[in-house]
Amino acid sequence: MQVDASLHVFSIPLRTRFRGITVREGVLLRGDAGWGEWSPFLEYDDATSRPWLACAREAADVGWPDPLRSEVPVNVTVPATDPERAHAIVLAGGCRTAKVKVAERGQELADDLARVEAVRDALGPDGLVRVDANGAWDVDEAVRAIAAIDRAAGGLEYVEQPVMSVEDLAVVRRRVDVPIAADESIRRAEDPYRVRDLEAADIAVLKVQPLGGVRACLRIAEDIGLPVVVSSAVESSVGIAAGVALAAALPELHHACGLATVQLLTDDVAVDPLLPVDGMLPVARAEVDDAALDRLTAAGDRVDHWRRRLDAVGNDRSS
Repeated sequence: MQVDASLHVFSIPLRTRFRGITVREGVLLRGDAGWGEWSPFLEYDDATSRPWLACAREAADVGWPDPLRSEVPVNVTVPATDPERAHAIVLAGGCRTAKVKVAERGQELADDLARVEAVRDALGPDGLVRVDANGAWDVDEAVRAIAAIDRAAGGLEYVEQPVMSVEDLAVVRRRVDVPIAADESIRRAEDPYRVRDLEAADIAVLKVQPLGGVRACLRIAEDIGLPVVVSSAVESSVGIAAGVALAAALPELHHACGLATVQLLTDDVAVDPLLPVDGMLPVARAEVDDAALDRLTAAGDRVDHWRRRLDAVGNDRSS
């Protein structure tokens, strides 16, 4: 069931539980420039969801800046799963960089170490391993865990968001030898530039939907003055294309980006899903597949839910 000619609500199961969810839902909006994706997570309130809508409208109505490169390097993303599954995900991912989720609620540091060791084995000695704690540790926990995980990985590229507050992030950065990347401290902060002002990170992780679109992210990247890793919010290929457009428009791109997460989905809305080949994604819009739209349409009550949510956030196209 398609809601109307310019709006479609999708529901796609995940291969592995990720970020506590097993199904990814969202809205595809079609405008003069093409399709945009609006897929804020279900627990997000209207204010948090509004920049995500601005990103979708930019994609659908305006389009993106001209790219500076034709493809972008990406990492394979490894959920907080068992070592055997982690090993298989990396082998299937086709990337030379792996981002590993750690500090999952209900798991121990030993689980993280086993997972990271499996990832290193799958990558071999020349691959890059980065980990993401989503702010789950306190300062002392972070310092201990980073040292242990760095040893298990045979050297980490960086640790993403080991602690939640910017102030604690700055403390951790000064107590460890591994580079620190900031994600939530930028995209969920009232002042994303405190990371810069407190010298709390070595790398800025930018997610195009939460930060309001490609042009908004380019302004943040310029102002924050740190190397940027563009990462996804587990979107369909329509949403991933916006992240790729951002990575393609950055003046410099020193690190692989976290944009290969269509691999986490069991299906996709695109004719040619944005999946990496030799660790690279092409810079291109996703062409939406009508058959996939029909196949992946959310149930009627979920369509109603997303329509109400869209109305609340600003479906009058003025917000």
